[in-house]
Amino acid sequence: MIPFEMVEPTSLKEALALLDPQEPTIRPVAGGTALMLMMKAGVFTPARLICLHGIEPEHARITVGGNGALRIGAMATLREVEKDPNVASRLPVLARAMRTLSNVRVRNVARVGGALAHGDPHMDLPPVLAALGARVAIAGPNGNRELPLDELYAGYYETVLEKNELITAVTVPALNGRKAAYMKVTSRTADDWPSLGVAVSFAFKDGTVRDPVVIVSAATEKVTHMEAAEKALQGAAPDDASLRRVGDVAADEVQTLSDAHGSALYKRELLRVYLRRAVRQALGESAQ
Repeated sequence: MIPFEMVEPTSLKEALALLDPQEPTIRPVAGGTALMLMMKAGVFTPARLICLHGIEPEHARITVGGNGALRIGAMATLREVEKDPNVASRLPVLARAMRTLSNVRVRNVARVGGALAHGDPHMDLPPVLAALGARVAIAGPNGNRELPLDELYAGYYETVLEKNELITAVTVPALNGRKAAYMKVTSRTADDWPSLGVAVSFAFKDGTVRDPVVIVSAATEKVTHMEAAEKALQGAAPDDASLRRVGDVAADEVQTLSDAHGSALYKRELLRVYLRRAVRQALGESAQ
C-alpha cells in the first residue's frame, strides 16, 4: 500500500476545511470498511485521509425529536442503530434490517454517514431509510442543506454530494401507524450483498393500501423510487390478484442490471415476487 497522510480534526468545521474539491485523492474516513477494501484492491490511492473520529460527539448520537422523528448522527455505528431502544420501538423495520446488514464485525465499525455516502446500490440501509421518508442533512463550506434520502443518489456509485461536503445526520419521521417492510434476496448468506432489495411503506385503511412508497435497490444502478408500482398499489386490497398485478407493473417499470449476484432477467422476476411478499410482511402476514 502506498503511504498516505492521516489527519485527525477535532471538529466538523475543521474537517470540512481540510477537504479539497479539486483534489480527488483527499477523502474523509469514518468507519473505513469500504474505503479500506478499495485501497487494498488498488482502486483508490489516497494522498490524505481525514479521520472523523475526533469530531464533536453529537454527530454520533441517536435522539428523538418533539415530533417523534428519529435523528441518527452520521458517526453512529450500524451496530448502535441496530441496538438502540428508540430504533427498536419506533422503527422496528429498521432494527430488523440492520441484523442482516453485513456481519457484526462490520456493523461494529461502519458508520451511518459512510454507508449512505458510499453510493453502492447494493447497500441495505439506503432503500430502507428512503421508504421511511428519511431526509439527509449535509454540511459544507457554503452552509447546510437537507434533501430526501432517495435524492442523494445520482447513479452507480454516484451521489449529489460535493467533494467538500459531509453527511451529518439522517432524520426519519415517525411512522404514525404506517406499515413498513424491507426484504433482501441474496444468492449466498443472509448478510451478503443482495441480488435485490425492496422496501415498502404505506398507510392501511378500510382494507386498502394508501399513500404507498416502493423503493428498489441492488437490482438497479441506484436506489430507485418505483412510481408506477406505487400508482398501481394505491387503493389496492392486499389480495393475490391485486398484488400480482402490482408485481407485474414493477417488473415492467424497472431497468435491472446483471452482475455477480444475478442476471437482469432473474432480478426482474425476483422483484415480481418479493414486492408482493414485502407488502404482506408489512401487514404482518406470512411472506409465503
